Amino acid sequence: MKTWLILLLPLILFAKEEVVIKVAEMHCPLCTTAVKKALKSVEGVESSKVTLETKLAVVIAKDGVEDKTFLEAVKTTGYEGVVVSRKHLKE
Repeated sequence: MKTWLILLLPLILFAKEEVVIKVAEMHCPLCTTAVKKALKSVEGVESSKVTLETKLAVVIAKDGVEDKTFLEAVKTTGYEGVVVSRKHLKE
């Protein structure tokens, strides 16, 4: 039993997710910069990429960060976001 726990522990501790958030109201590069900075400030976020053309933010974060945490960060910039997908990443 302990052997399984030891083997699974790194997977649990270092599990990552890719979260895609639609931020439809962005209309300029300053908007994308503000959203990217807000998402990057969330604890557990490793990276964030925001694209104006698609109005999507792609966040790589530790597993377990809740959708509402990302959406609250987006809201601090004055925009509303919607999580459109979420998937676990393999190490």
